[in-house]
Amino acid sequence: MKSGQLSGVLEAVPLPLLLVGADERIVFANARAVSIFAKELNDRHYIAVLRHPALLDAIEVALQSGEPRQAIYLGSEAQKETTYLVRAVPVPDASGLSVLVSFEDQTEMQEAGNMRRDFVANVSHELRTPLTALLGFIETIRGAAREDPAARDRFLTIMRQEAERMNRLVHDLLSLSRVESSERVRPTELVDAVALLRSAITSLQQAAEDSDVTIEVTIEGKPHPVPGDADQLTQVFSNLLENAIKYGSKPGTVSVRVSETDEEPALRGPALRVDVRDEGEGIEPLHIPRLTERFYRVDSHRSREMGGTGLGLAIVKHIVNRHRGRLRIASESGKGSVFSVILPRS
Repeated sequence: MKSGQLSGVLEAVPLPLLLVGADERIVFANARAVSIFAKELNDRHYIAVLRHPALLDAIEVALQSGEPRQAIYLGSEAQKETTYLVRAVPVPDASGLSVLVSFEDQTEMQEAGNMRRDFVANVSHELRTPLTALLGFIETIRGAAREDPAARDRFLTIMRQEAERMNRLVHDLLSLSRVESSERVRPTELVDAVALLRSAITSLQQAAEDSDVTIEVTIEGKPHPVPGDADQLTQVFSNLLENAIKYGSKPGTVSVRVSETDEEPALRGPALRVDVRDEGEGIEPLHIPRLTERFYRVDSHRSREMGGTGLGLAIVKHIVNRHRGRLRIASESGKGSVFSVILPRS
């Protein structure tokens, strides 16, 4: 194959590629490879430009032994760390032995692995705390508190609370799993979002009264139905309202506003918007981008005391994503927070 044809073939391959000649100089680098190293590579000695020990060792061994080698290359692109699986494969040619070096992007796979490990660690931690408490109280009841009815009743009450906390965690984990499994399937059934919202408010009315919180609802116009999953949208509204009741001021007001627009820029079309506003302490800006992460809490101790699992907003985010909508969070310290769900109308 002629040099021009070879260059054309290597340029067409969707992987970053380098061809290192027998003289240890880079014969060709396609545009994707150049973008990784952000410098001109052709006709330069590979050691002078690559400068990554594992990568250099793999190329050197492949050139000298004629055997393929692999290495991991850690780079940085657009202020983001990247991970590449590098394969150095010997290629015989007229001048001797060249090495074709390919870079396979493993960044997303690496991130997914890290997320799985973090998820398992978080779940283990969240379950270990109530389990440890339960085991401790059981031993106490079997021992020192065996003949103390008042202490036994107090410990049993705490044990019930810890068991309920584990039950909520398992319930939210199952909900999150179901939502994630159906996230790519867009709902098509038309539902009355206002009716679902009112149903969620009714179910939380007693909790609001117990917390001395008033829920005020404003419906602008007569909103159209939206394509959606009724159960999941009810869960979204319930989670947002429950958070507003828990973390808002007491006594206080949770304001719910439903409005429509014929042209929502974020969705490029008509949309229905539900705003849930509380009068709480507000959230510092540094926390807002992470609120929908699994198990992320602004105040871990307070959240656990109030029965939070750290999964509610993650569930909300996935449900809204399934509906091709948007979740917006606005807050200022001392001025409360607004959680907005924007759903496409068609």
